[in-house]
Amino acid sequence: MRVLITGGAGYIGSTVASACLDAGIEPVILDNLITGRREFAKGRAFYEGDISDGPLIDKIFAEYPDIEAVVHCAALIVVPDSVADPIGYYRANVTKSLEFVDHLIRNGCTRMIFSSSASIYRTGDDHTVTEDSPLDPQSPYARTKAVCEAMFADIAAGRPIKILSLRYFNPIGADPEMRTGLQLRRPSHALGKMIEAYEEGVPFRITGTGYPTRDGTGIRDYVHVWDLATAHVAALRRFDGLDVDVINLGTGAGTTVRELAEAFNRVVDRPIEVVETDPRPGDVAGAYTRSDRARSLLDWQARYSVEEGIRHSLEWAGLRESRLG
Repeated sequence: MRVLITGGAGYIGSTVASACLDAGIEPVILDNLITGRREFAKGRAFYEGDISDGPLIDKIFAEYPDIEAVVHCAALIVVPDSVADPIGYYRANVTKSLEFVDHLIRNGCTRMIFSSSASIYRTGDDHTVTEDSPLDPQSPYARTKAVCEAMFADIAAGRPIKILSLRYFNPIGADPEMRTGLQLRRPSHALGKMIEAYEEGVPFRITGTGYPTRDGTGIRDYVHVWDLATAHVAALRRFDGLDVDVINLGTGAGTTVRELAEAFNRVVDRPIEVVETDPRPGDVAGAYTRSDRARSLLDWQARYSVEEGIRHSLEWAGLRESRLG
């Protein structure tokens, strides 16, 4: 089996590509390298370019006519950037995805997995979401994902293509074999800030302790990136037998920021100091997904613990400079 992976030189896409290779699936990588890294495509069939470039898509399918499916990971994903530049985000994530699907249909590709986001849900009172939860995206980034999903549903209803959306929250960790990982040196998410605090010997700040969660701090669904990658592979394997268009991927439990810090300190040799500060504008209590559908339809569940995700993130952070320069 051969698949095309857009954004395949990025954090998620490159890990999906590695999981495909390990499963005997040949990935073909398409990435414009705006945020992706050429190093992550080394040794893999690779095309540098844009998903909206019709002649390039035609060339890929002409050179690899046996491509059976597409995993669409290409997107801009930074929420504050989407607030500052909504036009750029809608153009990159929505307009170009529309062009891309048109190119796929023209080339006879009828299967696509869309690597989406659980941030499009409205959070329930118990901080959980299911595939049937109402949608209420709270940022331009999240809205681009919701718009894409609605657009894809309309296209699939009238054209010869089936599109499955996989929704998830917060990836952590790295390829356990350290082939790829998070390419950013200073990620803005909580685990990134903990690693930064550990490396610099400064306190980690918990922003907000008055949320209606079990310990007052925000709750998130930290799922290991390798678990996400294997879920994409399982979806590829079972694609034709699936009669749904959305599947959630998550831990089914959620982790509060305070619990994440405690897990971090169980992993490292030198605990970080934790201090409490006021919440930041726009911060929310958070949510996590129930993944019953993934278990029943994909025979998948998150297998790596939060501690293992932290450990792999730290290992990759120590290697990143030598791997990426």
